[in-house]
Amino acid sequence: MTTYSASTGRAQVLTALRPLAIDVGLPLGSYYLLHSGFGVSVWLSLALSSIGPAARTGYSFLAERKPNALAAMMLAVNLAGIVVSLLTGDPREMIAKDSLISSVLAIAILVSVAAGRPLMSAGLKPYMTRGVPDRVAAWDRLAAGSARFHHYEKLYSAIWGVTLLAACVAQVIGAYTLPVSRMVWLSTVMTVVAIGLAIVVSGGVAAAPIESMIQAEVGHAREIVAGR
Repeated sequence: MTTYSASTGRAQVLTALRPLAIDVGLPLGSYYLLHSGFGVSVWLSLALSSIGPAARTGYSFLAERKPNALAAMMLAVNLAGIVVSLLTGDPREMIAKDSLISSVLAIAILVSVAAGRPLMSAGLKPYMTRGVPDRVAAWDRLAAGSARFHHYEKLYSAIWGVTLLAACVAQVIGAYTLPVSRMVWLSTVMTVVAIGLAIVVSGGVAAAPIESMIQAEVGHAREIVAGR
């Protein structure tokens, strides 16, 4: 049996997370750096941060004949943000804008669940498998042949989608009913609370059963190998 050091495991996890960081983290980081750090307008920040997702989506489609789901999602979110930012000017509308942009992401997650290809699995898989080959193989086998596993995959994404969408709705309502000075900071608090709630609920309801199934599958595969 092959032994993996902690450093090797960390390297494998970082490698597995690299697509998520490039497709989601880089565009978001670029937007906040340009807009909040350098004072670039919202629409131009979104336009510039869309270059990466657009290139990734185009390359993936040409090279693999299929779109990069995460990159395409971020591109859609950015394009929606550009449209909304160009149409807004009122302070309350500007506060609501961020919520409307985030709602595109939440709706995309829910649509992916309905289509049977939950988007959040792209981030969940490297976290659950930690780059360990036995666990990655177990995930792949379960994803390909276990209806129960697929149910928890979709449930995980559904929880995130519903929670984020609920936060967006609450932010939009607050933008038009509460004082602007209060919503400037309360909008961020709502987002943080929603993310924390999604982590806790999805972890207990969906990620925990997935972890148990992966462990069982790894053990079963090792028993088969040992019995040969």
